[in-house]
Amino acid sequence: MSTPLPIHIIGGGLAGCEAAWQIAGAGVPVTIHEMRPTRMTEAHNTQGLAELVCSNSFRSDDVDYNAVGLLHEEMRRAGSLILQCGDAHRVPAGAALAVDRDGFSKAVEATLAQNPLITIDRNEVPGLPPADWDSVIIATGPLTSPDLSAAIGQLTGEDSLAFFDAIAPIVHRESINMEIAWFQSRYDKGAEVPGGGADYINCPMSKEQYEHFVVSLQVGEKTEFKEWEKNTPYFEGCLPIEVMAERGMDTLAYGPMKPVGLTDPRTGRRPHAVVQLRQDNALGTLFNLVGFQTKLKHGEQMRIFRQIPGLENAEFARLGGIHRNTFINSPKLLDGVLRLKAMPRLRFAGQITGCEGYVESAAVGLMAGRFAAAERLGQPLALPPNTTALGAILGHITGGAVAETFQPMNVNFGLFPEIDARDGRGKPIRGRERKKALSARALADIDNWLGLVRAAAE
Repeated sequence: MSTPLPIHIIGGGLAGCEAAWQIAGAGVPVTIHEMRPTRMTEAHNTQGLAELVCSNSFRSDDVDYNAVGLLHEEMRRAGSLILQCGDAHRVPAGAALAVDRDGFSKAVEATLAQNPLITIDRNEVPGLPPADWDSVIIATGPLTSPDLSAAIGQLTGEDSLAFFDAIAPIVHRESINMEIAWFQSRYDKGAEVPGGGADYINCPMSKEQYEHFVVSLQVGEKTEFKEWEKNTPYFEGCLPIEVMAERGMDTLAYGPMKPVGLTDPRTGRRPHAVVQLRQDNALGTLFNLVGFQTKLKHGEQMRIFRQIPGLENAEFARLGGIHRNTFINSPKLLDGVLRLKAMPRLRFAGQITGCEGYVESAAVGLMAGRFAAAERLGQPLALPPNTTALGAILGHITGGAVAETFQPMNVNFGLFPEIDARDGRGKPIRGRERKKALSARALADIDNWLGLVRAAAE
């Protein structure tokens, strides 16, 4: 039997790496084209594949009651490389899955490099890929090169939509004043896990301290945007801290600085507001400010963030920043298996499709890789059921969302079809129990889908 022609992937981020792993797992050769370090981006610090440029968190790992936790489990069952390496390089984060970003990136790259079916090419693909590449996955993420962005726009006739994606600061653990701050997870979540339940460092604020801090954020000097960036909308799920502060005095106290589920052990009371820091590396020497993505100038960041009780002498390993994120109007431009309608040899995966979040990006890469491999091998392109987290994401970006108002979306139970589940009295279940029923249905359906896919490949 002759070896299939290779599939080409442009972009070595989470989506591209996951797609490559899935393709190679099907026995099809694949080449990852990653332009770093030949051409760096505004946000990446290394040339490593699957570098995490923002948070180190894959968010909740709760499979029963959280849609992203459900997505984690579905991807594990589908043999996800990203979840495999994420689990192997996990750091404490309560009920969330957070990873040592350097160890995670190195593990992904090493695993791919050792696979004989995978080739890693460290060169930029300028513009559209060559015509003789008959199967291509574009997984260039939020920092697609200008040449490729322009080529996609010219091909589709669509202007790329864009928003700003901001990066939170990281501080050295030893510089945090633990005479003021304390360890605790909100509502002590994760306590059922050995050593869990106290994974976040919490810095308390009184009402007076909080209001002074909000005013400082409001008047602090911000980064000036370039002319072409000025009308770019933010993604609501990743707003800069100062933009939230500008929306009103109480916005942060009901957002990333909400004190619910936390008790200051020194006073026995709940503070007016709390700044949480989450472990950022396996050694526990670095912690990032949760929800503190920012476009404040670096000097202002140090001045303002050191107003936070417990961070008076904070030493910053990385200051916050901001970069532009571009994505296509997927509901209008892509078919049901992520192919570009205007040029079906091109598939798209990851954040460029308008999914939002590390795990969602990798999930779309997983599906794109499986679809491309099945197509190359002449197998049916079976879609994951829309009752699963994978299927819900796919359905949303390929037609479930309204094209005219399409914006990036995290996975959530609102994307799932309704379920007719009732309690002992025959009444429809709601709240947590409804989420658990949706998750149980999804896991049964994903197992069935994976079984059908395996049978078709045999």
